[in-house]
Amino acid sequence: MDNHEKTADEWELKLEEQLQVLKKCQETKGFLGCEPCEAFFDCEIRKTYVIAVYESMNKGSSGGFEF
Repeated sequence: MDNHEKTADEWELKLEEQLQVLKKCQETKGFLGCEPCEAFFDCEIRKTYVIAVYESMNKGSSGGFEF
């Protein structure tokens, strides 16, 4: 396994961790998603998850995303 593959695995693991934290929060509140939550726009759990998604997409490289 080269260094790039190892880095990719680290980003995927971080994403999976954050997804589990997010799902646990949703389950605790009885929601199927984040939208019904009053903290939707200010939620640190959700913000951390979104950052983990972006980082997993670019494997930690700097720069923005082009959709």
